[in-house]
Amino acid sequence: MSRHSNIKPASSHPRIVRYDELVPCFDAFIDTRTPGSDQKENFTIIGPGVSENPDQHVHIVEPHGFNIGGARQPPGCVNSQHSHDTEEVFYVHSGTWSFMLGETGEDAKITLQPGDLISVPSLVFRGFENIGDDVGYLWAVLGGDDPGHVLWAPYVFDMAREYGLILVENGMLIDTSKGETVPEGKAVMPVTTQDQVKALKRLGHAELRQCCVTLDDQTVIYEHQGVRERKLIAPDAKISWPHGFILSEMTVTSNEQSEVEATDEAEVIFIQQGVLEIDMPSESWRLQTGDTATLPTGIDRLYRNSSDSPVKFIRVRGTR
Repeated sequence: MSRHSNIKPASSHPRIVRYDELVPCFDAFIDTRTPGSDQKENFTIIGPGVSENPDQHVHIVEPHGFNIGGARQPPGCVNSQHSHDTEEVFYVHSGTWSFMLGETGEDAKITLQPGDLISVPSLVFRGFENIGDDVGYLWAVLGGDDPGHVLWAPYVFDMAREYGLILVENGMLIDTSKGETVPEGKAVMPVTTQDQVKALKRLGHAELRQCCVTLDDQTVIYEHQGVRERKLIAPDAKISWPHGFILSEMTVTSNEQSEVEATDEAEVIFIQQGVLEIDMPSESWRLQTGDTATLPTGIDRLYRNSSDSPVKFIRVRGTR
């Protein structure tokens, strides 16, 4: 049922997902045909994510304790109001984005730019729109190995029905315009009730601002020999509540490298800008802007920048 675009062979390395090899799904969710939402690309990079399409391509299936995904949208493209069972974190890679909270998106709003981060707590209606002039990309982290299912705002079901889409209770999407029918023994997902809506948390503008870290915010900084760590989600960071992972923005200046380190926790990195080399005892990786990689646990590694420009990347580590 899914519409994949320009499917390419997997990376030659099983632990690296190159940006130009990402396999998108255009019909991952119930709002996929709604005007204004019909051009969004959904990516499941590590773990199953919350896609409602069983044909969604998962690049790396190994459990990490958290999921990694992505959303790429052209200007004016909207992701409709919904809630999650676990934390949902977005790091803005490119584009200008508006994030809206509440059943209709009117409770609180904030605009974020590249390098900004937002962590929306569980059980809160949220949506987002690319309000910039170019295609934008959000890199996402979802809490838990199984982040559960999406709960949609009531209006989303009405719009989906107009375009032939039905959601089944197990989270599977049915496309009646293609002759698909609800499988025998499966029930249609009931429209979200007002009681369910009232049971969700509501955040105002000030509370939403506390869920974001922008480039202007003062954050915990660690610097040593050309390596800079800016803590974004951690017990001693602005966003300090438990997520099941910690997240930092790392910068390595020109022709510098980090100290050798190792961890028994899952560790994933995403390249925001530049070219990063990762040296390990048995191999070295070269990662470029937009690439995602998961490092093997318990193995020594160092981060190296051999270029003339700084390299910036996100590092996510599990916290078992």
